[in-house]
Amino acid sequence: MSTVELAEAPRRTRSRRGEGDKLREDILEAAERMLVESNDQSSLSIRAIASAVGVTPPSIYLHFADRNELLFAVCERQSREIEGAMEAACDGVADPWERLRRRGRAYLTWGLQNPEHYRILTMSHSDATPQCFTDERLAGMAGLQAVRADLVAGIEAGAFDPMSDPLGCSELLWMAVHGMVSLLICKPEFPFGDPDRVYEAMFELLHHGVASRVAASL
Repeated sequence: MSTVELAEAPRRTRSRRGEGDKLREDILEAAERMLVESNDQSSLSIRAIASAVGVTPPSIYLHFADRNELLFAVCERQSREIEGAMEAACDGVADPWERLRRRGRAYLTWGLQNPEHYRILTMSHSDATPQCFTDERLAGMAGLQAVRADLVAGIEAGAFDPMSDPLGCSELLWMAVHGMVSLLICKPEFPFGDPDRVYEAMFELLHHGVASRVAASL
């Protein structure tokens, strides 16, 4: 696989005191452009990124311990978009299940629109994951606490069966949606069908698992 090359930037002058944050941002923006253009993390190199920014490779290492940490920093910036998208998707919606359905659809949409970001964040081997990207941070990206709150609201409203571990249930829902996103990214040639239709069918099946038996009998 060939390395993606951006047009080499003019060699920049040494950063003045207090401009380190500006250089870090320029590095992240260049790496982000390269990742979007190639949609292939393996094609990125520290040398190519340094060339695009107009610095030497050692300047990159002043801000990022290694290539993996840089890639995760790029993806974490983007992952904040999914958190905002999940919240925006259910804004003003009162029904707990509809909120869950919309959160999941927003997650699916972001994952399919940003396949390489998603692959790096959720499908990379643990040895390649920087310590800065903790399990807690990953749970935040998946909106687990917000999903738990929707489940609790559904239980209190009598729409969902009482469950001893709403957080555990939210993790199971995440696993289901993550599995769908991962398969659609990794197996694009498999005839799953239209992602929207498949998503709705999957969530209908999940609904039977959490819906109140009393509500279902009415």
